[in-house]
Amino acid sequence: MQNPYKIQSPALISFSGGRTSGYMLHKILEAHNGKLPDDVYVVFANTGKETEETLEFIKECGDRWGVHIYWLEHYFANERPKHRTKEVTFETAARNGEPFARLIDDRKYLPNPVTRFCTSELKIKVMERFMRSKNYDDWDNVLGLRYDEPRRAISAKKADYQKWTNITPLYDAQATINDVLEFWNNNDFDLKLPAYNGKTLGGNCDLCFLKGQKTLTQLIKEQPHRAEWWMEQEKKVGSTFHKNYDYIHLVDLSKQSDIFDSLDDRGETCFCHD
Repeated sequence: MQNPYKIQSPALISFSGGRTSGYMLHKILEAHNGKLPDDVYVVFANTGKETEETLEFIKECGDRWGVHIYWLEHYFANERPKHRTKEVTFETAARNGEPFARLIDDRKYLPNPVTRFCTSELKIKVMERFMRSKNYDDWDNVLGLRYDEPRRAISAKKADYQKWTNITPLYDAQATINDVLEFWNNNDFDLKLPAYNGKTLGGNCDLCFLKGQKTLTQLIKEQPHRAEWWMEQEKKVGSTFHKNYDYIHLVDLSKQSDIFDSLDDRGETCFCHD
């Protein structure tokens, strides 16, 4: 049986900056004796709303493991095609939601759980343009979806993107969150964000509207300034990211000590995996 972590090229390894994708990257490097083939690329697509801890973790993985991670961002050009991809670094990466805010300004409405144009424009298409700039017509897209995420993994494997094929080595290797947490518990560095029952609540976009209401309220309670950018976007557009609440309401809820147990915490899945 072939090692599922032995990646066939050309391929793009989608690195979200979470513990799961970090574990997957380590296993892939291990399968390749520490050095990836020249046409296998590790890519992080930055929206500007990832936490500083996430950015530091990505940089540390690259530095400690000796692997080049491409930091990419969406930007608008003055001529067509206006949607472009640029390469940035840890030092120059946006940290105040600039790529995300500019996209909202262009669309003049907010993404929501049904219309997730933030995922498609800031993540998926950014990575696609990167691979096309390397002159690839088709490639494998390596996603960090585990064996205990069967619905997400199977859905990703079935998806038809024409230019690329999604592969899920963690799922194929039957790796679960317990494997991921055990690895980081025994590692000499880790993502500096707490995990609750295996979930890193503050990972990816800090207050993503796909996270459950209870999670969002808890995150705002811990760091109230997190809500400012999200409230600003809702005020600017005159709409909300989620039909059931706005971020001002979440801030109000975060100030009520007895509210948390009654909140709905059913989040939704997104390309921006852990």
